Amino acid sequence: MLIKKIINYIYGYLRIIVEGYYIERFINICRNRNYMMWNIKKVNDINLTLNIEIKHFKEICKIAKNTQCTVKIKAKRGLPFILNRYKKRKLFAFFLIFIVCIIFFSSRFVWNIEIIEENGLTIENIMEDIQHAGLTIGTLKNNVNAKEIINKVRLERDDVAWMGIELKGTNAIVKLVKAEEKPEMVDEDEYCNIISNKNGVITKINAQDGTANVKVGDTVSVGDVLINGWMEGKYTGIRYVHAKGEIEARVWYTMNKTIEYKTTEKRNTGNLETKYGIKFNNFKINFPKGVSKFKFYDTIETENKIKLFSDFYLPISVVKTTYQEYEEIEKTYSVEEAKQLGIQEIENELESQIENKENIVNKNINTYENENSIDIYVTYEVLETIGTNEKIVF
Repeated sequence: MLIKKIINYIYGYLRIIVEGYYIERFINICRNRNYMMWNIKKVNDINLTLNIEIKHFKEICKIAKNTQCTVKIKAKRGLPFILNRYKKRKLFAFFLIFIVCIIFFSSRFVWNIEIIEENGLTIENIMEDIQHAGLTIGTLKNNVNAKEIINKVRLERDDVAWMGIELKGTNAIVKLVKAEEKPEMVDEDEYCNIISNKNGVITKINAQDGTANVKVGDTVSVGDVLINGWMEGKYTGIRYVHAKGEIEARVWYTMNKTIEYKTTEKRNTGNLETKYGIKFNNFKINFPKGVSKFKFYDTIETENKIKLFSDFYLPISVVKTTYQEYEEIEKTYSVEEAKQLGIQEIENELESQIENKENIVNKNINTYENENSIDIYVTYEVLETIGTNEKIVF
């Protein structure tokens, strides 16, 4: 909202009075044509005041005439009218030249970095690596070596499949494609074993190609060979194969948690306090200064860069700081309430790790009561297919 006010002030606007019996029709036509109108105040049934952009004034007068309304200018506001008032003075010429020089000088630098991640896949902490590679706010555009920056980032990151940098105005647009994480695949023509990818007890094993290395009832750990990638014949001897087979095992998922009988919880009161500031590159001025009046609060800060055109950013930002008040509430649980709360939290977390909940064959819950808390242990026994290929290296 503050940015819109600043932009309207820079371009100028009119405060007008509209009078007539068809005011509602006048407003509807203006809105259908997407004319910006704000601060609309109805004086009476046939009279209202509102703000409009200067460029739409002539069209609005025509609409008023067609709807049998009259339009009068109540006030002219904004920078153009102020400058027009002083245009015959030397200060105006100096101010205009100064602004042009500032804009020209600023146009040689990068004042905003826009990251576009294709396919909606987020790449964590990518901005830090881009800045470390040499693309930072305030960098001279002539010093931006896109190829060198791209190479540095890709050497540091395995999760970037493609990267491009484009400079538009004072905006650096960085486009990224995240590399898909694929499990290491072993070609069908290559020899491999099947190894365990989980800890468990074997309940079923059927070696289609290769030789079973474990039997039903055996306990296996991650990395143990389940089916060897070789077969031995009476006449052929040992020959290597691409191991294949079906392996099932009982796998255990365990988690524990401690729940305090007395805890302090946060609850938002709904009260907000908002403050604004201006940031010149890294120098910040707050209006007004000081900390929040709330005793307990969370701080949410948003920064919006000011731009003249779509890709021409200025080294000026409007910083909005919102303080969200909360209160601390002491809550006391009974032993049973704490127990049920802990079990529910653990079960939700465990079940999010299990792909097919229908394969859960057993659930074991143990609790240990302490003076001020209760320890809860939950174990799920799940029947799962296990095993992954591992290439045989000679």
